[in-house]
Amino acid sequence: MLRDTQVGLLGLDRVPGDVPSLPSGRAVAVGLTSGSTGEPNATVKSWGELVARSRAAAECFGLAGQTVIGTVPPHHMYGFETTVLLPLHAPVASWFGPAFYPADIRAALLALPGPGILVTTPVHLRALFDPAHPEPWPRPPQQVISATAPLDEAFATALEEAWGTRVSEIFGATEFGSIAHRRTAGERHWTLYPGVRLSLGQPGADGDAAPTVEAPWAAPAALRDVVEPLPGGAGFMLLGRRGDVIKLGGRRASLTGLTHILNRLEGVTDGVFLAPDDLETRPNARLVALAVAPGREPRALLDALRREIDPVFVPRRLILCSALPRNATGKLPRAALLDLAARAEAGAARAAGETGGEALLIADGDAAG
Repeated sequence: MLRDTQVGLLGLDRVPGDVPSLPSGRAVAVGLTSGSTGEPNATVKSWGELVARSRAAAECFGLAGQTVIGTVPPHHMYGFETTVLLPLHAPVASWFGPAFYPADIRAALLALPGPGILVTTPVHLRALFDPAHPEPWPRPPQQVISATAPLDEAFATALEEAWGTRVSEIFGATEFGSIAHRRTAGERHWTLYPGVRLSLGQPGADGDAAPTVEAPWAAPAALRDVVEPLPGGAGFMLLGRRGDVIKLGGRRASLTGLTHILNRLEGVTDGVFLAPDDLETRPNARLVALAVAPGREPRALLDALRREIDPVFVPRRLILCSALPRNATGKLPRAALLDLAARAEAGAARAAGETGGEALLIADGDAAG
């Protein structure tokens, strides 16, 4: 039902019509996974599942009387839950104007009659805030909520201090929706939403037990991440994504961890480590790194990586790009990364020829054609 604050924002003098009643088990939506690790898959959502999760989010984040400003498209599950469903089941409104560029978000916050909540992604936050040159906003959001990719703790701490706000993250997936939250600057563990629980099955071939997500009105769904449940079952520690751990030369590393180190290097504004499909079966297979680092020399970046990571994980190729192929929610589909790497390799080969022992590739993804 529309609340008084929402009615006022929409310029209405009354709540239009009666609120329909839907059976909790009614299928009302189909969510498609992003396809970042393969082909998109469809997941049917029931009305009861969506209502329960919206009410749980409102309770966890203490929502009452605020307006959600979302930079996430409503057809993405995260955006659908926060900008479309949340205002239907919690005392909040949803901003109806543009919210993409920094100027859009500043203008939206200034136009609101009350406090705003910024629902966004790490990619958008990096465009809004530079920790090296923090600028106070005339009217910052009361809360910042991020999802779709891990948010750096140091970045979140600097943002909280500069804006006087609270920065939180949501953990979830299209298959089962949002299930947990944490305050990035002060918590390493994730707290489950009310009514949600994790159950561990039998350990798989890798020795890790695959957890199952159980939530009201939702079919049990397998979690593709490796987690360590906290005592009492109220939350968990996230250890990494299943399949994210790679093995080279008898050593193990996380692609997420390597990517985090790459993005911490001076001058790198965006970057990612990529493992070929045959990494663990082809003896001479090696990792590839793609980075956006205007003004940085590739050799200097490789030298910096050598000081930070085990030599076996130093990438065979470092591809400098003008931009990474992120989608609308900031994710990096694997197919797009493989295509960018292939085009960059081909462009470099045409321009300079391959040198078998060279561990460096300089290429621009937009021009590698």
